[in-house]
Amino acid sequence: MRQSRLGFIAAAVAVLVSCSGAPKTPDPAALEASATARILSIPLARPEKYRGLRDMKGWRNPYLIIRTDRVGLLDPDNHEERILKPEELTQALGNLPASAWPYGRVVAVTEIGVRGSADDDVKIRKNRAIVAGTLESMQVLINWVPSA
Repeated sequence: MRQSRLGFIAAAVAVLVSCSGAPKTPDPAALEASATARILSIPLARPEKYRGLRDMKGWRNPYLIIRTDRVGLLDPDNHEERILKPEELTQALGNLPASAWPYGRVVAVTEIGVRGSADDDVKIRKNRAIVAGTLESMQVLINWVPSA
């Protein structure tokens, strides 16, 4: 009887240990697909809502600033800039609430105005192409804004 209890306890411990595996890390591809799906759920861009803006101070949708090595995501409410790697852009936009998209699926994009060298121009063009490709793949309209 004592051996059967020990056997039962050992079996129960083995089952519990096998069920409590290490926590799984999220699959980056699944996270990006989920972020893309959230963005695609936003209505198409409605240019009539933003076409009349005289300057970008009144812009309410996401605003991106192309830099030499990163991309800035400007928060229109508090004017803080979140610096991202270009490959983080999909996730960052997908994490924004629906209220961040009052004009529909459109973002304003500009380039940083200050450049130190001709090499900076090359880096900015590269990041601009990556950002444009990322946004187009999510069917997000780009409102290009001249740099200051």
